[in-house]
Formats: sequence, C-alpha cells, structure tokens
Amino acid sequence: MKQQKETNATSRRDFVKKGALAVGSFYFVPRHVLGKGFVAPSDKLNVAAIGAGGKGSSDINNSYNKGANNVVALCDVDFNGSAKGTAAKFPDAKRFADWRKMLSEIGKDIDAVTISTPDHNHAVIAMAAMQMGKHVYVQKPLTHNIYEARMLTEAARKYKVVSQMGNQGASNPAQQQMVKWFDEGKIGPVHTVYIWTNRPVWPQGIPVPNGKPNMPDGINWENWVGPADWVDYHPGYHPFKWRGWWNFGTGALGDIGCHTMDTPFRVLGLNYPTEVECSVGAVFLKDWQPEWIPEGCPPSSQVQIKFPATKKNKSPMNMVWMDGGLKPFRPEFLPLDEPMSDDGGANGIYLIGTKGMISCGMYGLNPKLFLKNGDKFETPKEDRNNLAATTLPEWGHQMFWTEACKAGFGSDKHKALTSSFDYSGPLTETVLMGNLAIRSYMLRKPKGNGFDYYGRNRLLWDGNNMKITNFEDANQFVKRQYRDGWKLA
Repeated sequence: MKQQKETNATSRRDFVKKGALAVGSFYFVPRHVLGKGFVAPSDKLNVAAIGAGGKGSSDINNSYNKGANNVVALCDVDFNGSAKGTAAKFPDAKRFADWRKMLSEIGKDIDAVTISTPDHNHAVIAMAAMQMGKHVYVQKPLTHNIYEARMLTEAARKYKVVSQMGNQGASNPAQQQMVKWFDEGKIGPVHTVYIWTNRPVWPQGIPVPNGKPNMPDGINWENWVGPADWVDYHPGYHPFKWRGWWNFGTGALGDIGCHTMDTPFRVLGLNYPTEVECSVGAVFLKDWQPEWIPEGCPPSSQVQIKFPATKKNKSPMNMVWMDGGLKPFRPEFLPLDEPMSDDGGANGIYLIGTKGMISCGMYGLNPKLFLKNGDKFETPKEDRNNLAATTLPEWGHQMFWTEACKAGFGSDKHKALTSSFDYSGPLTETVLMGNLAIRSYMLRKPKGNGFDYYGRNRLLWDGNNMKITNFEDANQFVKRQYRDGWKLA
C-alpha cells in the first residue's frame, strides 16, 4: 500500500490549486467577424477525452462531430485495450495515462472534457475539471453515490460551466411526444410506473475475485482504482466486470436506470422521492443457505420508490424497478396481443394512469399510447404509425452539448440541453436511491450460526438533507470514503 501512496504524490486538492492558476476564460470568435464561410480556429471547441475506450470512444467521436471540433488530448489507463482504436483515429491528440497530468500540463488548451470512466471515478474528475472552468460531459450514471451527484449539480452552477450527462435518450424527440400526451391529460394522473431490464448481463451475485493474476502491460492500475478502496488488478474488475462491485460500479440500476427512469422523470416532472424499499435475489452456493455478497450487487432486485404529487402529476406515485430477468405482470391497459415491449421484452417502461397507459422502450424509443374506452382498449393508429420509425440520433446528444459549450453558460442552447446537471443530478440521485436500499438490505451482523440481515426496512428519505430518517445505518451509503489523495473537494 505504501508504494501506491507514493505513486500518487499529486493529490487532487494540490492539483486543482496549481492547475487553476493556468486557466483563462474562453472566447469564441463569431464566424461573421472573419467573413462568410470562414471557420475560425476559435469556432472549434478543443475537447479532451478522459476514458477513451468503450463508451468513451463514441463520446469523444460524437463530440468531434465530423471535424466540427478539435480532439486535442486522450487520457486512458490502458491504451492497449479498447482505447487503442480511438488513439488511431486521433493520432495528433496528446496521450496521457493520468487525467491530473493532462489537465495541469495542457489545461489551457482544453475547453471541454468527456468523462467516460468506470462509475467510481466520475465525480472526482468532473469536479476537478469544473473547478478549472472546463465544460463537462459525464457518462451515466453521473456519479457513484448520492452525495457526489448533489455536489456536481451545485458545482456546475457555481463554476458556470455547461454540463451534460450521457443518457442519450434524453435527446430523443419521442420523449417530447410522451410529454405532450401526458400534458394533454390522455392517461390521467399516473399512480404507478414499472421499469424493467435484462441487466445485469455480466456476472453478479458471485464471490469476490481472488488470487493475484499478472496484470497486462500498459495498465495504470493506480489511476484506474482512483478514489476507491485499493484492490489488486484482476480481470474480474477490468475492463468490464467492475459494474457488479460496489467499490467501483452501481450495478444494473446505474447501468440502465438513468436511461429508463429518465422518461417518467421528464414526463411527470419528478424530483426527490420520499421513501424506498426493496427485495433482492440470492445465490445458493450450499443447500438451504442463501448467500448475499455484501461487496457485490445482487443477481436480481426489485425496488419500489415513492414520490409525492407534483405540479404536473396530481397523484402520489409508486415507481417499481425490476432487474435480473424480473418483469411486471401484464397491466390492465395492455391488449393481450400486444408485446410487453418492442425489444423482445428485455427492457421496458410503463406509465399507468387512471385513464390509460404510455409505454416505451429504453431511451424512450417507440412510445405507445393505450386508452380505456368503456370496456374496450384502443391505441391511436395515427400516433403509432407516426412514431414507429422514431430512432435515436447517434451523435445528437453530444453535439447539442458542444454547441451549447460554444454558446456559453446560460445561453439558449445551454438552457435547451436535455440532461444538464440541474436535471440529471436529481435524476441520478433517484437512481442511486435504489442502490442505497439494496445495500441496506444486505447489511448483516452475526447471529447464532448465521447472520441477521437487519437492514430490510422501508426507508424514509429527506431529499433536501440527503438523509434516511428512520434507519441511521443506511446513511453510510449516501457518501463513500475516499482513498488518500483522491478526495472530492
């Protein structure tokens, strides 16, 4: 452990103090000043990627937007992995293994950053970038825990930077069709929302990886672990299976919840919930002895989150989340010959009101309206036909963000963003509220020859103060402990 601390000599706090001194304001020269058709260098945003492989590859490529902007730097802990292709596409971009070094050395040349790392690194990187005046695009979930989401939301306002979370379905125009249907009162007040997913599609509910296999060449493991508790390299964590371990990931909820909860959040005008409870699946490694691995996410879960009535939705509402293959039963308004969802039933969203139901797939795709007409059910064919071909723009979500960065904080383009932190922060908090319940559910203490799982409560939430009011032990999951040198400041 001593070696790891020594290699992390540049603490995040010291880095911000030093790096902030080199940061100036950004000024974009309008095209008309230099003549019609001339693209001034300052008309192009200088963008850097922190996390350049996997989803980071599409994030930086879409921000590049076919040459509308410059990609000036790429940061990744493993350029021998999936980031290799991104580096080949942008050969002139400077490469770094440490994002702190990148920002301190060439921060003055960077206007905005995409952050597409594992979940546990999102907040410390985004906070440091915003404190240096950089616009930020952060993959979903925005953060690893509720406290971090609140801090980033407030920081985006404080430092006046343009922010966007990477739940690209938020920019799907079909979302606005569902808002229109609801605002017109077609389905009445919504009392129940069902959301389900086939995730996890990676190992979950399994014992902690053991052994110490050799680490492939070229991986900066110190920076990969970042603020999390130190563990040695293991392929059970990197490059993909980290999602199922609380130290790094946020499970099925973190992976998909910001996509699927976005629809009810947007349509119904939701904010902080008031309570949450859950149940989770178990693995039986021995007969009659269920196992819940506290270090890891469970193989399946069902979470119920309650919301008060809002200005838009005049009814208290229950949101029921299911993962690991669990699905709701067919609701009253869904005809028997109608599929549960358009992707084979793997993922879906139902908003059930007093007069009808809206359904859609992940990202808000293919919305459908089902109305009650006496004892009959009908789906307006003209609406179905018009929206059947609706697809998600491959690059729009990132492009809207870069154009808003050029226009500046508080501009009309900034205000038009569909997932700036003012919106995606509270959304992420709600998603992570489900994980708070799941982790509380698996709290245990020795009892006789076994364990007492004492955290299986209905948890009451004070959103303004970020606190469970009826079970103190659950509050340990609101915020994490940070490794030395990586604190969120």
